[in-house]
Amino acid sequence: MNTVFLTGQIIGVVSTLGLLLFLLSRLWPRRGPGMKCHGYAVLITGCDTGFGHHLARALDRKGFVVFAGCLQPEGAGAQNLVRLCSSQLRLLKLDVTLEQDVQNAKKTIEANLPEKGLWAVVNNAGISDWAEIEWCTAQDFQNMLSVNLMGSIRTSIALLPLVRATKGRMVFVSSIFSFFTCLNMGAYSVSKRGLEAFADCLRVEMASFGVKVSIIQPGNFGQATNIVKVRTGADIWDRLDEERKRMFNRQYIDLANEYFTSTCRLGSGSTEPVVLAMVHALTSTRPRRRYLLVPPTELPFFKLLPLLPSVLTDALFSLSSMYSTRRQMLYAQ
Repeated sequence: MNTVFLTGQIIGVVSTLGLLLFLLSRLWPRRGPGMKCHGYAVLITGCDTGFGHHLARALDRKGFVVFAGCLQPEGAGAQNLVRLCSSQLRLLKLDVTLEQDVQNAKKTIEANLPEKGLWAVVNNAGISDWAEIEWCTAQDFQNMLSVNLMGSIRTSIALLPLVRATKGRMVFVSSIFSFFTCLNMGAYSVSKRGLEAFADCLRVEMASFGVKVSIIQPGNFGQATNIVKVRTGADIWDRLDEERKRMFNRQYIDLANEYFTSTCRLGSGSTEPVVLAMVHALTSTRPRRRYLLVPPTELPFFKLLPLLPSVLTDALFSLSSMYSTRRQMLYAQ
């Protein structure tokens, strides 16, 4: 049987099953948000820009005492929060890669807790970058892990006693790249897959104490957050040694850069879907364990993808036009 025809049949079956699962999930009864927010505090990391910035504003409007962790408290983003939010919001200087910053933040929170205590920690601080694995160094991976994984672990361990006391919530901002294999996202995927493993283990442990743990899985929100670094082909090329320059020719480097940049431009320009999911995770009486945030047309695919065997997911990935072009440009040398 023709391989392309067979793969097309597989995709059709996957999409149909995924659509049925999605429709069933919509029919399943869920109780909506019902928590009274006044008198509780929430710590959010990474509030300078993006999801964290907009979540801080949303929770402030709901009446939470918001501790907004910012990398640059004197920066434009942090000061914008001060201008737009109530006097209850408090800025914290918080670099999640620094143990001293985390401990200082904990002391400030403990000294300024409202009557009902610390309801939640939202581990939102994160960085992103793109490159094929051979274009990276071990330090590139370490930098990604320091923020996206260890930063969340460090912050969670420090604040868990306060959240456990309120039987509150722990929320982690992950990504579809925690389970979706894609060219150029190796370091980012490693950090987010590790983050989800930590959150899953924490959820099981915290269930005994009444603490609920949720994972947010945004898709392409590159335009809304500006988290992805903008680079040129020359930026990548200049980092490669001579052996890799022979393997990854300049023409391919420029093509990959153009492809990745154009893909980011197609992403959502609004943070609203992610912020609404975060608010639901924090305030609903039945928060979800995972919130997958992709366009409705892509939802069946991403819902079913983690359930498929690797032989099928690899086959689907190989159908990408960029992957085919890559093979032609690199292996035909």
